[in-house]
Amino acid sequence: MAALTPISRTPVSFYVPVVAAAGAFAGLFVGTAQGSGLLGIVVGAIAMGALAYVLTQIIKSETPSRWGTVVLLAVVGYFLGGLPAMVIGGIFGWLFAWFSFWLYEGRYRAKVPPYLTPMQVLWHFTFRVICGAILVFLITPILVVMPLSFNAENFFTFTPEMLRFDPAGYSLKHYRDFFSSSDWQNALRNSVMIAPVATLLSVSFGTLAAIGLSQPHVPFRRAIMAVLISPMIVPLIISAAGMYFFYSRIGLQGTYLGVVLAHAALGIPFVIITVTATLVGFDRSLTRAAANMGANPVTTFFRVQMPLILPGVISGGLFAFITSFDEVVVVLFVGSAGQKTLPWQMFTGLREQISPTILAVATILVIISICLLTTVELLRRRSERLRGMSPG
Repeated sequence: MAALTPISRTPVSFYVPVVAAAGAFAGLFVGTAQGSGLLGIVVGAIAMGALAYVLTQIIKSETPSRWGTVVLLAVVGYFLGGLPAMVIGGIFGWLFAWFSFWLYEGRYRAKVPPYLTPMQVLWHFTFRVICGAILVFLITPILVVMPLSFNAENFFTFTPEMLRFDPAGYSLKHYRDFFSSSDWQNALRNSVMIAPVATLLSVSFGTLAAIGLSQPHVPFRRAIMAVLISPMIVPLIISAAGMYFFYSRIGLQGTYLGVVLAHAALGIPFVIITVTATLVGFDRSLTRAAANMGANPVTTFFRVQMPLILPGVISGGLFAFITSFDEVVVVLFVGSAGQKTLPWQMFTGLREQISPTILAVATILVIISICLLTTVELLRRRSERLRGMSPG
């Protein structure tokens, strides 16, 4: 009988310092919360490095080690910061126990090519850690705003009741204020009246422009494309100021039509980019075949071309809708009090009356944006399947 191949263990000199470095990073945040970031780095590095050694060299069983670490760090967290810190400590315990055995047993090499050098493996995971840290940095403000919108008090900070997870500290009063306030409802109505019309114009003009610019015989295609997507590149304050002076001369300043056209101009670049990306994989022989069968250009567009590029059109339209619905700078310049949109009302509320209702509105907008972006991603995958770029 052939001998079983022994499991390749990672040297202690490699995985213990790595776990210690991760502990130092976590200790930075814990120590900063306790008043000394440097002490947190030192204690975190020593504690997590020693913990990794004990778990892998003395206990050697992953499941008991993991749950024991969860209990240990949860107890430490409770004494440092109460119930919220206990929850965070338990999460840290699970992660560090898993991370220690993941390194010790060499499982980190299971999903990377075997020919990679140690430095290449290190960069492989370092790059993912950097991307994850950037994502956390961008997501953290949202994660702070959303719980605050359920504050039972008129504060922009977490109350002691909220930190203790006391139900008395949470309420839907700010959401009720939003749905019962005439100012907020008028702003919501204006946004709903402006954004869909602006999106329709953006989709119509942007799709036609993308199809036209995709034709190889169109002269100065690059220059025209640069002009059309310039609202996406030029600082918004410059675009808003230019629209203000232009609208003042032609009589559109402070009108509903002016705001709609301004938002359409901001949304057109998103439609052009997404539709152009969809047209890259479009088989033009289909349109030629339709023409050979006697279809006119309009019929060919709606019956052949449009169904295939529809995911890109809808994706661009969703981006244009989000841009219009969340835009505040341009509407401040070209709109009037009668066109006060939801972001404008939020901006005014921050300047004139600090109300947590703004947090409730921001949470609603975040949820809407997440739903729309999820739809965009699903449409992108569908478009790739239709063009044969990904497996069905």
